[in-house]
Amino acid sequence: MALYAVGDVQGCLDPLQHLLERARFDPARDRLWLVGDLVNRGPRSLETLRFVRTLGAAAKCVLGNHDLALLAKAAGARKLKRHDLLRAVIEAPDAAELLDWLRHRPVLHHDPHSGWTLIHAGLPPQWDETTALQCARELEQALRGPDWTVFMRHLYGDQPMLWDPRLTGWDRLRFITNCFTRLRYCTRDGRIDLTENGPPGTQGADLMPWFEMPGRRSRSMRLLFGHWSTLGLYAQPGLLGLDTGCVWGGYLTLARIDGERLRLLQTPCAAAAHPNRGARSGK
Repeated sequence: MALYAVGDVQGCLDPLQHLLERARFDPARDRLWLVGDLVNRGPRSLETLRFVRTLGAAAKCVLGNHDLALLAKAAGARKLKRHDLLRAVIEAPDAAELLDWLRHRPVLHHDPHSGWTLIHAGLPPQWDETTALQCARELEQALRGPDWTVFMRHLYGDQPMLWDPRLTGWDRLRFITNCFTRLRYCTRDGRIDLTENGPPGTQGADLMPWFEMPGRRSRSMRLLFGHWSTLGLYAQPGLLGLDTGCVWGGYLTLARIDGERLRLLQTPCAAAAHPNRGARSGK
């Protein structure tokens, strides 16, 4: 059995299928991890959801911010614009089944055999593994529950910015959501920053990438993430970032992660969106 992980697909199904063919991926034998953001900006969001769903237990996908945006629009919590790329999903004959499947995806997946933990964006410096797992389960329970559409109406916003285990209600769930699906940088005093999106080295003096924060309590975890196209491929001990900007005319990256040595396959992707600072914010 081979274990593969792939970066943000964002509706670019053709590059994904091309990489799986090159790797000779067999869903009866192999496993595929997806870092989230299955949909949006690319040309085939509907087909991407259908394809990943058909992989069944062979695929593990965590939710990204664009996946949550789809759910929010389906729930009426965000406006669906006339030419919205996600309209094809929401108006599809199998929309109910696809959306129900999507909101039952995790926001964190931990595999004790490989030692890897899959997330979309990042973890705040105050969270250790136990806290991250607990917070993930809280968010997943809210998304999977009967009142999930109510949660969607309280999802968006940047506050609170600092973790406090005493947080409750919507503030707690919003903070958890923002970490798992939007985080790139933290301030030096441990607050999350949700505005800066450039590569490390271009940020303000008070900001650090979440994974470089001194005293980060999740340093013992092996974390695999996406979300950060301007970061690109990032491979350091215990960290693997796989968003290589496919939808921006970059590459889609597939990594085999079950061996001692990381093995990568990449394929170029025709730009499906025009990169600019606002579009790359992930909002």
